[in-house]
Amino acid sequence: MTKQVKIYGEPLPNIPWEDRPEGCKDVVWRSGKNPIIPRDATPTSNSIFNSAVVPFEDGFAGVFRVDNTAREMRIHAGRSKDGINWEIEPEPIPFKYEDEEVGKSDYKYDPRVVKIEDKYYITWCNGYHGPTIGVGYTTDFKDFYQLENAFLPFNRNGVLFPRKINGKYVMLSRPSDNGHTPFGDIFLSESPDMIHWGKHRHVMSTTDGWQSTKIGAGPVPIETSEGWLLIYHGVLTSCNGFVYSMGAALLDLEEPWKVLYRTKPYLLSPQKQYECVGDVPNVVFPCAALSDAETGRIAIYYGGADTVTNLAFTEVDELISFIKENSL
Repeated sequence: MTKQVKIYGEPLPNIPWEDRPEGCKDVVWRSGKNPIIPRDATPTSNSIFNSAVVPFEDGFAGVFRVDNTAREMRIHAGRSKDGINWEIEPEPIPFKYEDEEVGKSDYKYDPRVVKIEDKYYITWCNGYHGPTIGVGYTTDFKDFYQLENAFLPFNRNGVLFPRKINGKYVMLSRPSDNGHTPFGDIFLSESPDMIHWGKHRHVMSTTDGWQSTKIGAGPVPIETSEGWLLIYHGVLTSCNGFVYSMGAALLDLEEPWKVLYRTKPYLLSPQKQYECVGDVPNVVFPCAALSDAETGRIAIYYGGADTVTNLAFTEVDELISFIKENSL
């Protein structure tokens, strides 16, 4: 079948993949192997979730949120041949930095990873007098270098675009407060050098239903012929607390603060036990997506209940049709 939507990127023939289960009509469906990473996959981990994955060499590499049994929030490197079975380093990433002030961090969590030119850039929520966006890079997933924090506190969900736009690095973020933020919209900022960030633009606000309390960018946006495909999380405040679900939007390719379409219904919500039961109940939190430009297949990594790492699948034609037909 001829693909209607083109993904601008490399073929990824070894992308993790499972066909849609018989009888399933959902545009995004879960892996039958979930959770693919259990909470105790390292010797001292309490939970492993909200993690980032990219193609690397003949397999995959990633940066994983690992909360240890002292309940310290740290990020660890990992490798996999198939994107499903992972070997995660037992110790946190030892970042190198030129200025001692850069290395001061009370915590690191919820990483994203993206390859831009010859570097793999990592962004995460960094504890520097409150939550801000930490930035670092690696070329080999062995040596890691930390750069200046992108913003002042308070901010979370820093997600880089996979290429420069109009000659600038571009990042999505969600300004917040110092606690478990009960509000939040998505903004965009640009930088000439990955150090100095400005020209801030509003992208998306909260709206009704599953995304009425706050929203935040998830995986690195996927460039397609229909626009930047942004998978994001939205939060509803229920009588029993926050509920995190997954949605998607299309952003303009050259002016990515402009939203073309955005899902009114969610794509995936907490319904399975590993999404509803854990350290933080009722959480589906997407953090990474692999895409195959040849077939249009997309594999989405997401955290479940702030405890385990899961995998879901979709196809770009069907997903973008769904976004357009069910847009706000």
